[in-house]
Amino acid sequence: MTRRAVITGIGAVAPGGVGRDRMWDLLTAGRTATRTISLFDASGFRSRIAAECDFDPAAAGLSPQEIRRMDRAAQFAVVSAREAIADSGIDAAGYDPARITVSVGSAVGCTMGLEQEYAVLSDGGRKWLVDHRYGVPHLYGYMVPSTLAVEVAWQIGAEGPVALISTGCTSGLDAVGHAVQLIEEGGADLAVAGATDAPLSPITSACFDAIRATSPHNDDPEHASRPFDGRRNGFVLGEGSAIMVIEEAEAARARGARIYAEVSGFASRSNAYHMTGLKPDGREMAEAIRVALDRARLDPAAVGYVNAHGSGTKQNDRHETAAFKRTLGAHAYRVPVSSIKSMIGHSLGAIGSLEVAASALALHHQVVPPTANLTVADPECDLDYVPGDAREHRMDVVLSVGSGFGGFQSAMVLSRC
Repeated sequence: MTRRAVITGIGAVAPGGVGRDRMWDLLTAGRTATRTISLFDASGFRSRIAAECDFDPAAAGLSPQEIRRMDRAAQFAVVSAREAIADSGIDAAGYDPARITVSVGSAVGCTMGLEQEYAVLSDGGRKWLVDHRYGVPHLYGYMVPSTLAVEVAWQIGAEGPVALISTGCTSGLDAVGHAVQLIEEGGADLAVAGATDAPLSPITSACFDAIRATSPHNDDPEHASRPFDGRRNGFVLGEGSAIMVIEEAEAARARGARIYAEVSGFASRSNAYHMTGLKPDGREMAEAIRVALDRARLDPAAVGYVNAHGSGTKQNDRHETAAFKRTLGAHAYRVPVSSIKSMIGHSLGAIGSLEVAASALALHHQVVPPTANLTVADPECDLDYVPGDAREHRMDVVLSVGSGFGGFQSAMVLSRC
């Protein structure tokens, strides 16, 4: 019997609101959560805007010890995992702990904790030789990204495979894909999977400023993220987390679980070409899409909605538009395509999991979230990008794609159950 993997619980910490329902309300309302950076003084940077999470760890249920121990990215992941587990109605005590797996993605790990601690240890960067005595007791945990996955594993008592997936901006998609493969091959019966990133710090802003990848549209943050728009001039940094509970389909049905979607196909490819550059023909992303659809045993015409990477950079939007045309053919002009980065920014490794969560919710509610700030047509981006307003739309299959630094290209197919 072929084992199938389904999503039965979703938790999220996202710009604009903590929790799955608040995120979905923001997306379907077409509201943007981008604003001037408040987490640090960004006045000296080229891009001074971001999509920040209004997150109070104590209000979100974390204890003083957890708050002291965890970096902000870990806090996001744990809060999201708790919501996902509660949403699924799962009783982990009924599972063999060795059959529970955790897969968490992150592009930049505990960036905020590391930068804050370096500033203290080096006396604001004035000392080349840092004084370790000023470090917090859990500094080692900040330096080892796998602690993010460990914190989530502790929440559910997982003693099976526990992994941290770091593949740049496809980390969230790839972490979910890894968990799904373990369910399908019989290596696990229950998975808690997704991604987290809290990259909003001076070092991150400096890095993206240096390559001019982020938008300098500082005087109007709300409209700075413009995927597929002819005026787009870079992405807007974000932060957040989405964690999902993934189960074997028959077991989920047997316990009467609500199923958001089946993960019916996944594939990842690398372009072996350039760290940040993308070829305009979209060949590498198209190959990931083709293989994901093949694994799902679906014809391209079955795709009812495409949740795009849609970063708002000129080359990425052009690249994936070409990829959709290569794989979907004439159907590419009929299927709605949208980018939620227009509303919640680009949270690096976390965004792929937020997009998978949004895709599953789109299937569940039969609503396509819009692409905000799309008002000026770009002749090279000529598909139906659902500008402005959410759209009720009958769909049985959603394609979600991601593109990451290093040449990573990933595609995931979700099917209605």
